[in-house]
Formats: sequence, structure tokens, C-alpha cells
Amino acid sequence: MGTAPSQDDKQPTVEQPTPAAVAEEDDEPDEWDKRIFSTGCADENAKLTDCYYEKKDWRQCKEEMERFRQCWKVQGNDKRTDSKDV
Repeated sequence: MGTAPSQDDKQPTVEQPTPAAVAEEDDEPDEWDKRIFSTGCADENAKLTDCYYEKKDWRQCKEEMERFRQCWKVQGNDKRTDSKDV
């Protein structure tokens, strides 16, 4: 039968970053985050995208969409982006 591997036979291990370390590196807002925050509707956007992520159907997120639209108008983003109501 074989012998147990000695200390010399072991491969060196590479340390993987911990989830906390990865999250810490990702704490800086990227360009997308900065754009969303600049609209003044980041919370409404997060709730809307969370709803879609959970339900996978925009039709089930009508309340969240309406809150986002109202925020968008109140913040004046419709003028900034030249969007029109349909």
C-alpha cells in the first residue's frame, strides 16, 4: 500500500479572499451607482429591481414601477432625460 504524503509532497495553498474582503473592495460606487444616486430615486430603483428579481414578471411590480415613476417626475428627471409619458 502507499504511504501518507509527507509535508514536502503537499501543494502550496492559495488563499482565497473572504466574502467580507470582496465586499469591502466593492463598496466604492461605480459609474452605474453614481448615475442612479444622482436621480434621487435610488431607493425606488432598488425596490423595483428587487421586485423583478423576486417575481421575474414586471406586471407583478406595478406599484413599485409607479412609485419609481412618481419619484422620477418629482426629482425633475423627466426633463433631464427628455422622457415623455405615453
